[in-house]
Amino acid sequence: MIDVVIIDYGVGNILSVKQAFESFHVKVEVSSDPKKILEASHTVLPGVGAFGNAMNALKECGLVDTVIEIGKKGKPLLGICLGMQLLLDESKEFGNTMGLGLISGKVTPIPEKSKLGHPLKSTNIGWGKLKPKVTTSDWIGTALEDINESDYLYFVHSFMAQPKNVKNVIAETCVGGNNIPSVISNGNIIACQFHPEKSGPTGLKILRRFCEY
Repeated sequence: MIDVVIIDYGVGNILSVKQAFESFHVKVEVSSDPKKILEASHTVLPGVGAFGNAMNALKECGLVDTVIEIGKKGKPLLGICLGMQLLLDESKEFGNTMGLGLISGKVTPIPEKSKLGHPLKSTNIGWGKLKPKVTTSDWIGTALEDINESDYLYFVHSFMAQPKNVKNVIAETCVGGNNIPSVISNGNIIACQFHPEKSGPTGLKILRRFCEY
C-alpha cells in the first residue's frame, strides 16, 4: 500500500509537497485516480489560487465525492493552504462558492486592519508563529506535537478559514494583532493554512508526524 497519496487536480504545488514527504522515505504518489486515492493510508489535499477555481477543478476531475468519502471513512487527510479552505462549507472569495463541507464553517478575507486600526496588506506573505487556541497540550497526538511556539512557518494567503466550532481550531497565528486560524482539525482531518513543504525542518516535522497517525 502507498503510504501517502497527494491528490492531483491541477491546482497546487504538487512537486514540492511530494519532495518533502520523500525526504523521510515514505512511499508517496501523486494521483488523480479515485481508486488509488481511496486505497492510500494517508491523503493530502494541496492547493493554491482561488477557491472557486479549485472547486471547479475537483469537480472536473471527478474527485469531490472521493475527498468527502476519505473524510467520512476516517482515514488521515491533510489539507494544505487552499486545500485547508476547501474543507469548509463555503467561501466568500469572488462571490459565494460551496466547499467540501468536511469541517463546518466558512472562508472569509483576512482582516483589513490591525488591532490598532492600521491598514493591512490584502495578502499575508511571510513567516509566522503558531500559538495554541488554549494550550500546547492540545497539540499532543496531532501533527503539531513536535512544534514549539517559537517555530516559524511560511504563509501565503489572502483568505482564512473560520470553523463554526472553535474546538476545530487547534492553532492560530497573529496577523496585525488579529488571531486567525492557522491549523484546524476534525477527527481524522487536519489542515494548515501555511505551507509545511516550504517551512524547512519545522514543516517536515509536521508532515512526518502526520504520517504516523
